[in-house]
Amino acid sequence: MKFVDSCEVKVVAGDGGRGCVAFRRERYIPHGGPSGGDGGKGGDIVFAADAGKTTLLDVAISRRLVGERGEHGRGKDQYGKTGRDLVVHVPVGTQVFDTATNELLFDMDALEKRAVIARGGRGGRGNIHFATPYDRAPRRADPGETGQELNLRLELKVMADVGLLGFPNVGKSTFIRSVSHARPKVADYPFTTLVPHLGVVAVDSDHSFVVADIPGLIPGAASGAGLGIRFLKHVERTRALLHLVAVDPGEGRDPVKDFDAINAELAAFDPKLAERPQVVAMTKADLPDSQEAYKKARRRFAKRGIDLKLVSAATGAGVRELLFALYALVKKA
Repeated sequence: MKFVDSCEVKVVAGDGGRGCVAFRRERYIPHGGPSGGDGGKGGDIVFAADAGKTTLLDVAISRRLVGERGEHGRGKDQYGKTGRDLVVHVPVGTQVFDTATNELLFDMDALEKRAVIARGGRGGRGNIHFATPYDRAPRRADPGETGQELNLRLELKVMADVGLLGFPNVGKSTFIRSVSHARPKVADYPFTTLVPHLGVVAVDSDHSFVVADIPGLIPGAASGAGLGIRFLKHVERTRALLHLVAVDPGEGRDPVKDFDAINAELAAFDPKLAERPQVVAMTKADLPDSQEAYKKARRRFAKRGIDLKLVSAATGAGVRELLFALYALVKKA
C-alpha cells in the first residue's frame, strides 16, 4: 500500500432539510390548521482515529468528503430524517489544519478519538411553528441551513515512544526487525527504508514500547536533502531517541561526526527535538572493524557525558541491555 502522510481534502457537511408548509385536510375536521413538519439535520463529517490505518491514502483519493443531506419536512406533522454522519477513519497521529489560516483544528493523537470536523446544517422549521392567534394558517417555513464547508490539510505524524535516528545503512531496519515484528526492507544500499515503520518491542511480559524506524538522514535533511524534512516530522512526537552510528571505512565515516551532523539537522528542524533524551549505540558489533572502532569512539563519547553502547542485531549481542535502557528513558519521559 502506498504510504501517504500528507494530503488536502475538502469536507462538506450535509445541508439541513427544508421545513414544510402543509395543512390538515381531513373529513369532519374543518380548519385543521398547519401540519408542516421540520426538515432533518444534515449529517456531520466525523474523523475517527483507527489503529488499523497507517496511511492517509483513502482520504487523499477521495479529495472531497460530503455528508448526507437531511430529509425535507412533510405534511401530517412528519419531520424529515436526520442525514447520516460520514465517519472517516484516519491513522492515529493525524493532525487537521485549515488550509486558509494554517491553524491546527484537531489532533487525532489517541486511539479511538473522534472529532466532528464539520457540522451539518439544522433543518428548517415547518409551518406548525409559526401559528399564532392572529395567523392560524401560516404559509411560511424555514429553509434548511447549509452544512459547514472547509478546505483542510491533513498531516500524519506517527505515534511512537522511541524514534530511530542515523545515517542510511547504519542498521536501523535490521535492528527493528530483530526486536519486533516490523518487517522493513533491508539491503546494502542507501535509503532502503522509504517510509516509517512501527514496531512494538516487548521488554518483558508486562512492559513494552513502540519504536519508529525513520528513513535515514543526511546533512541538509532539514532543508530537504535526501528524504529530508518529509520524515523528520515523524520523530516530533517521540519521547526518546535511539541514535545509531556505525563504522564504514569505505566511506570514511566517523561515528562522532555522524552523531553531530544528525543532531545539527534536528536542531535546524526543531530546537526542542534536539533536546530530546537519546541513547547512542554503535551497531554491527559482530564485525571486527566495529569492535576495534568502538573502543576509541566510546572514549570520545564519554568526554561528552554519553555512554556509547555496542550492539549487534545479527547476533543479539547487547540488544537486551539496550532495550532496558530505552524503556527506562521512555518511562522517565
